[in-house]
Amino acid sequence: MTNSSDTKPGLPFPFPVVAWDQGEVVLIDQTLLPDELAYRRCGDIPTLCQAIIELAVRGAPAIGVAAAYGLALAWNLARREVGDDNERIWPIFQKHRAELAATRPTAVNLFWALDRCGGLAEQMIAGGAATEAIGAALLADAAAVREEDVAMCRAMGEAGAELLPDFATVLTHCNAGGLATGGYGTAIGVIYAAKAAGKTLHVFADETRPLLQGARLTAWELVDQGIDVTVLCDSAAATVLRQGKIDAVITGSDRVAANGDAANKIGTYPLAVLAHRHDVPFYIAAPASTFDPDTPDGDGIEIEERDPAEVHHWRAERTTAVGAKAWNPAFDVTPASLITAFITEHGVLRPPFGKSLAPVLARPGKPA
Repeated sequence: MTNSSDTKPGLPFPFPVVAWDQGEVVLIDQTLLPDELAYRRCGDIPTLCQAIIELAVRGAPAIGVAAAYGLALAWNLARREVGDDNERIWPIFQKHRAELAATRPTAVNLFWALDRCGGLAEQMIAGGAATEAIGAALLADAAAVREEDVAMCRAMGEAGAELLPDFATVLTHCNAGGLATGGYGTAIGVIYAAKAAGKTLHVFADETRPLLQGARLTAWELVDQGIDVTVLCDSAAATVLRQGKIDAVITGSDRVAANGDAANKIGTYPLAVLAHRHDVPFYIAAPASTFDPDTPDGDGIEIEERDPAEVHHWRAERTTAVGAKAWNPAFDVTPASLITAFITEHGVLRPPFGKSLAPVLARPGKPA
């Protein structure tokens, strides 16, 4: 893998966000962007877990890809520890699986990938497969998770691009581009597909406090791919909507409940309220792996609360008064009633969501 700035500008597309190299999980360290493009190598599960917790890799689909590769790594590590003995490998593998599952509670793609790849290993053990064959199958399935995600995002992009006029201005929040996925993007994938279809796009990207994923990541990614982008403070979104400058709001999601309530980066819910107030369509772009049939509605989505230090500081510099407290929920839930439609690989799904979401709630990709 190449390190640092010699791959920029003009990142390969789809982006190599998470990969496997010489027995390690390798990922773009997104905590360093936009100042430096560098890769973090994860040769053990604690290092990979810390990368997920620290948001070196983030975005629900990308976390799912990282988890899939993590299980391939876990199998290899257990095999190295105890040899070719599936019975002895299994408890070690399950321990690593639980460690990965404990990293971030809201993004359902993490658990989807762990279920899919872990279920594959379990089936192969039950069938008497050789240890080496199971390891190879896990690695192949992790690569398939990434490739399928890219294909799903391309399909989503094509479906969503049809919703935009030939000259479109889109407002988005956080980062739902190639950096958040297998390499193409959900919400920003719609932008890429619209551009490929010959449409002229301008994107307003919310800065996305407190970690500035919009200002640091979405803006960096769009500039890198030659798309016109303007960063605005989160609090300026109401004004740009009121001024009639926005044709559509498009975001991603980290978990969609069975009724269509959707969790996404904190600050998404107010955007949906504002879009509704100003008669602007509010779309969520998400693959099937983000829809959770086991969670009936948004009240059942666990919202991750992160370290208050992320609010108190920007990197090493304190930005709040000493002695002040901070609350740092990472996500909020947008009610289904405020969502114009979901953009998925199955097409554009509109209300009533009880009926239209049926294809994605089937949770494809999990071993039978």
